[in-house]
Amino acid sequence: MDFQKRFLQQIARARIVTHSRANEASQARGERAIQRLERREAPSLVLAHEVVEHLGFVGFGHGHGEKNSAVMIHLARYAEVPGVRKLIVGIVTVTLVTWAFVITDLASGGGPDPPALRAAATLLDGAWRFHVGDDPRWADVSTDDTEWETLDLTAVPGSHDDDVGLPDYVGGWMAHGHPGYRGYAWYRRAVMVPAGSASWEILGPTLVDHGYEIHWNGQLLGGSGRLGPNPRVVGTRPLKFALPADAAGTRGVLAIRAYMLPSSGISADGGGMHSPPILAPRPISDELHRVQWRRTIAGYIVDAIEPIAMLALIGLAIGCWSRGSHQSFLIFVSIALALTAARRLNNAIVAWTDLQDLTTYVWLAKTMWVPTVAAWALAWNRWCLLPWRSIDVAAVVLAVIAAIGVATHSASLISASKLGSIALFVLTGARIVRSGPMRILAFVTLVSIMAALFGGELLDPIGVPGIWFPFGIGVSRTQYSYAIVIPLLGLVIVRTLAFKAARNADPLDRRGG
Repeated sequence: MDFQKRFLQQIARARIVTHSRANEASQARGERAIQRLERREAPSLVLAHEVVEHLGFVGFGHGHGEKNSAVMIHLARYAEVPGVRKLIVGIVTVTLVTWAFVITDLASGGGPDPPALRAAATLLDGAWRFHVGDDPRWADVSTDDTEWETLDLTAVPGSHDDDVGLPDYVGGWMAHGHPGYRGYAWYRRAVMVPAGSASWEILGPTLVDHGYEIHWNGQLLGGSGRLGPNPRVVGTRPLKFALPADAAGTRGVLAIRAYMLPSSGISADGGGMHSPPILAPRPISDELHRVQWRRTIAGYIVDAIEPIAMLALIGLAIGCWSRGSHQSFLIFVSIALALTAARRLNNAIVAWTDLQDLTTYVWLAKTMWVPTVAAWALAWNRWCLLPWRSIDVAAVVLAVIAAIGVATHSASLISASKLGSIALFVLTGARIVRSGPMRILAFVTLVSIMAALFGGELLDPIGVPGIWFPFGIGVSRTQYSYAIVIPLLGLVIVRTLAFKAARNADPLDRRGG
């Protein structure tokens, strides 16, 4: 039996109680709601709630709050909010299709360079002349580099970087006798270009800390970023540079000017080139360039797809806001999703374009987590039907402490803020488990968000790796976490539609019980 029939039978068996002329308006509204319910003009639970609000009748009305709640919740089990089932099926379907697309892209981009292409090209590894400092004359053919250091760019077979999985990875100048050095340095080596009619190109290094220029016999071919008095460095991406038309059959000097940001952190193998350039004839160079780009796209495809999915969740939350319960939760979760999406999308923007310089990227990475964590804490506090003001205040205070820590470079303040935020999430999770709606779904979603936000604090101590390399492409545990969070959160948002009427009909729920 459907909900409308069952509810109307309850009304037919009930004795309408009119307490005074002051209730006539409410009674009239209730009667109109019954008529709309009979004509199925609106969601059943919404109209049922209007009836209970505006009419008092035996078993539902005045003085029978607990029985009112029990009957409404019982009737809610028979209700089907229009579109909820379709939305749930849609979320599951889109999630599976998206996962399949990402896995396909990872598999396509994660393989090694095709052997035939590599055989037709020359990897310029081995010994390079190296000198820290900066002098534009070091690009000239006539520069005497015999007194320079020798730096070996030969990679260990199978080596790759610990982020994307770029091949032919070697340690930077900090691993070759210059620990802690940041600034300019030069690499030089002689290159023999085979004779023939082919046009030759240099494929630039795919990983450099942080910007570079490449010169051939003193002529600037191009580079990544802008070096000089006011450097602007961007993420290193696959680039190729055409050698002069008369380069075939000649021996020239390839000089690379590298620059590492003075404000960057110090690592054991940081600084300068981490992969050697490649000399290749066209069209081999074009094919290798496409392979490099496929790898680079695959390395950050998750950081592009997940923000798009988060923006879709914001649209879903906005669409459900007027008809769903937990409206304040939907508002704050939309803010949290927008901040998280912007934070994740930065990775792809820097890797694929030069729209954002590395200085801005680093600053955003260091600061955006502060409002993001606060927004998530405020959102989940509102999942419980009566938010605790103390949690709101604590979330804001911890965000201020974190902001001060970031501004003053205080690791202790940053750590204290993160640990305090974890405590707030744990407290909120306990409230959800004890008395919150949709307990299991909401709690699992909250735990997944905690894993994404606090991986260093929660997952490092138990030995969970920070990154995996399926198909040879790096996928971080944060990306895995959000891949779980996004569909779960979509289900949470959709379920607020089905929960609204039952919650509104229960006076204990309205008091936060």
